[in-house]
Amino acid sequence: MGEKAMEVHSSATTPRPSMTFGSSLIPMINKLQDILAPVGSDRPQISLPQVAVVGSQSSGKSSVLEALVGRDFLPRGRDICTRRPLVLMLENRAAVPGDEHTEWGEFRHLPGKRFYDFSAIRHEIQAETDREAGLNKRVSDKQIRLKIISPNVLNMTLVDLPGITKVPVGDQPRDIEAMVRKMIMGYIIQQNCIILAVSPANSDLATSDALQMAREADATGFRTIGVITKLDIMDRGTDALDFLLGKIIPLQLGYVGVVNRSQEDINRNCGIAAALAYEEKFFNRHLVYSKLLDHCGMPQLARKLNQILEQHIRRVLPDLKARLNSQMVSVLKELQAYGLPLESKMDQGMILLNILTKYCEAYAAMVEGKSQEMSTKELSGGARIHYILQSIFVKSLEGVDPSDDLTDDDIRTAIQNASGAKNALFVPEVPFEILVRRQIARLLDPSCQCLRFVYDELVKISHDCAVIELQRFPVLRKHMDEIMINFLREGVKPAQRMIENLIEMEVDCINTSHPCFIGGKKASELAMQELKAQQTSITVQAKTVMNGILPYQGSRPQLNKENPVSSGKLISTISKHSATFGILKLLDFVNMFLVRSTKTWGIPSVFGNRTSAAQSGTPFGEQRHSESMPSTINLREPPSILRPVETTENEAAEIIVTKSLLKSYYDIVRKNIQDLVPKAIMHFLVNSTIKNLQTGFIQKLYRENLFEELLKEHDELDSKRKCDQKFIGTDFSVGPSRIPSTLPHLHKTSEVSQFTHHSFSMPYTTDTTA
Repeated sequence: MGEKAMEVHSSATTPRPSMTFGSSLIPMINKLQDILAPVGSDRPQISLPQVAVVGSQSSGKSSVLEALVGRDFLPRGRDICTRRPLVLMLENRAAVPGDEHTEWGEFRHLPGKRFYDFSAIRHEIQAETDREAGLNKRVSDKQIRLKIISPNVLNMTLVDLPGITKVPVGDQPRDIEAMVRKMIMGYIIQQNCIILAVSPANSDLATSDALQMAREADATGFRTIGVITKLDIMDRGTDALDFLLGKIIPLQLGYVGVVNRSQEDINRNCGIAAALAYEEKFFNRHLVYSKLLDHCGMPQLARKLNQILEQHIRRVLPDLKARLNSQMVSVLKELQAYGLPLESKMDQGMILLNILTKYCEAYAAMVEGKSQEMSTKELSGGARIHYILQSIFVKSLEGVDPSDDLTDDDIRTAIQNASGAKNALFVPEVPFEILVRRQIARLLDPSCQCLRFVYDELVKISHDCAVIELQRFPVLRKHMDEIMINFLREGVKPAQRMIENLIEMEVDCINTSHPCFIGGKKASELAMQELKAQQTSITVQAKTVMNGILPYQGSRPQLNKENPVSSGKLISTISKHSATFGILKLLDFVNMFLVRSTKTWGIPSVFGNRTSAAQSGTPFGEQRHSESMPSTINLREPPSILRPVETTENEAAEIIVTKSLLKSYYDIVRKNIQDLVPKAIMHFLVNSTIKNLQTGFIQKLYRENLFEELLKEHDELDSKRKCDQKFIGTDFSVGPSRIPSTLPHLHKTSEVSQFTHHSFSMPYTTDTTA
């Protein structure tokens, strides 16, 4: 920039817009920017129309933004300067006569504070960037929101994004380029975003990073405006005519060429006004650019951005209003949950009593299956309690066999111990009562487990019980949870005592007169039938052996032709020794007989061998006297633990009788427990909780000296309430009466005329020809 130009236009001032474009819509969008930013990240974000400034480092982004504002306010430096997205909202406001300050800036993170010194704005941007992103060139995606009010700006919203970088510096990670590109793409991919792609003219425009990213997000070029900076420092004999006309990379919104201040001008404190004057002189005197003045100059860029943003807002307004209405419904519900600030003791008492009542009603509804928020995916509330009582407890007891942990030896030992020093003539009652009491006592553990399962479900229901008003008061919620747990624990105690009493009653009193009890006579008949069936089976197997068929081996003849044995003789032999071995051992005896008689079909050697006795010359059964008899007979010591070894036929019958009696009486007790334990749990725990819960809450919590503590809100709740109230109080009724049918005629160019003659419901287009 020449020194003569500086001298000639040193007194020039920034051109003041004679007519503000977008005076109704863009300020409304700026207001929405302020309102929606703090509403909350948990709610779906609404994409508002704005202009995102994209470009590589040192492409001239900062100079373009400062020229649009007409002030120096952005950080400067050799390396990356923009390290956080800067949302810049420009608001045109006419100067008030007599007012000393006509221009100022306001930061969203410093509400109520105005910056009249724009160098202080620069320092605050730098300080806020360092607070979030650190001091050593790191980047962050957290926005800085700045509003500038001035009579010298046009209404628009711009987002200054970090410059596209290639090589990491300082503490930047190695993938800094990918991080920055991802951050930029998050803005420009939104359909409500206008892309301002800034490219320097002293580099290869065909490979511009900004234009490449814009093409990725906006393949048709429908939302992209190209800005070519530094046109005054291109090589002599070259120009950017083809780019400005859109012949190289076509864009629907066209291109604008501008001239930036050099670093030397900035170091010499060259003002924006002087720079704009030099730019105007440069384009007017240039042989090529003087014919494309509608494509050149910072004032033209400002008008174009304002104009396009206004029309873009009109185009997306119906959808935006629909989304805002939906958002408003959500905010209203949230605001209703927040409620109004509580000031008097009466208000506090009323809201506390209302919360306690609603909570108890919601709890009872969930247990009784009357909740309005009933799940269709899984069992919940009272349905889970019913499943525990019937499908888990009752069915588990039905599958228990009272004799599963008792062997025949255990029962026989108990019977013999009950007989004492003499043999009992009948089945004694003592072993039956001892064994049945032991089996009844086993029912206590599953009954207590069932009680614990129901208790856990009631605790879970208390946690799932949704009362919107409780979200305001965390201290109250904590106290209610504690009282609920203690209340349920107190309900468990009588239920557990009742269950223990039920089991003790059944253990202490064995009612053998119960009409469903099988009785001793019936049990004996069943035992005799079972024994006869076993004896018949053994006799059949013995006859099968005599016919030459081994049990379990098919029909294979094993006859000994030399010494055949008659079946009657074998049966008599088996019957003779059945008293010794018992009915239950006869099958083993037959198998032993078969194993030892593999060579002969005579009587097994366990009864003696007559043939060998005859051959030896000694009569059968006669003892030899060749051996000397011992002088004394010594008995072996009885073992310390003595169990009966052999089972007699009478003992086998007694075992069967005892098992039948045990199973019969256990089934009676089991049915009683299956019926009474669920009733005890429902009465003492579930129903008692529903009936007395509200009374317990009121006794513990409804005290005037506790109101202040219990109804203490979250620290951030008040700010959220104010934000929601601000959102609800905003007038979004931007209808046809507030939107002019045509835009004001600002500049007689082919591009502006396209906007003024087309309906706003039609997509906007730009004439790319000279």
